[in-house]
Amino acid sequence: MNFLKYLVFTLVITSLSMPLLAQETLETQTINDGSVADQFEFAIKKSNNYNDGQGRSYEVIRRTMMLNLKKNAVDSLNAVQNRLNSASDLIATQKNEISTLKADLGKTQETLTDTNKEKDSMSLLGMQMSKTGYNSLMWAIIAGLLGLLLFFIFKFKHSNVITKEAKNSFSELENEFKEHRRVALEREQKVKRELQDLINKHGA
Repeated sequence: MNFLKYLVFTLVITSLSMPLLAQETLETQTINDGSVADQFEFAIKKSNNYNDGQGRSYEVIRRTMMLNLKKNAVDSLNAVQNRLNSASDLIATQKNEISTLKADLGKTQETLTDTNKEKDSMSLLGMQMSKTGYNSLMWAIIAGLLGLLLFFIFKFKHSNVITKEAKNSFSELENEFKEHRRVALEREQKVKRELQDLINKHGA
């Protein structure tokens, strides 16, 4: 119960002191405090009401306050402009950096592509060939050499067969020649004997 009374008392004191604090803040505030909107609000609150006697009333603001307000507004605009200029410069710098990075990325991609091509290719007589083409060419050369080897083996065997046949034919011819020579010698000897017999017969 005592706590509840104390809480109510605190709230009442706080609510009563808030307008006093706001008034004190307004009295201690100057035209240079707060944002530009706060300064305009301050100028309006500090303005005087002027009646021209014809039923028209005006809010009159002191010249010094208006000059300060103008200066502060211009300073704020200049600050905003400077921030915009800085932001524009930063954007331009970032665009240049992005362009540079894109160019570097393009060069890197080209280098990577060339590296992949070199990795996937072989050099033959100063010419770059893909590994598939290189392997195909090597197998074609091996197949060609193997074909030539088989051809020469076939020709060699065929030549051996022809050589053996030629040797056999020569041996047969040589045997025939020897047989013919033997027969010719026997015939010659027979003729000589017959001739000698005739000579001996007529001589007797």
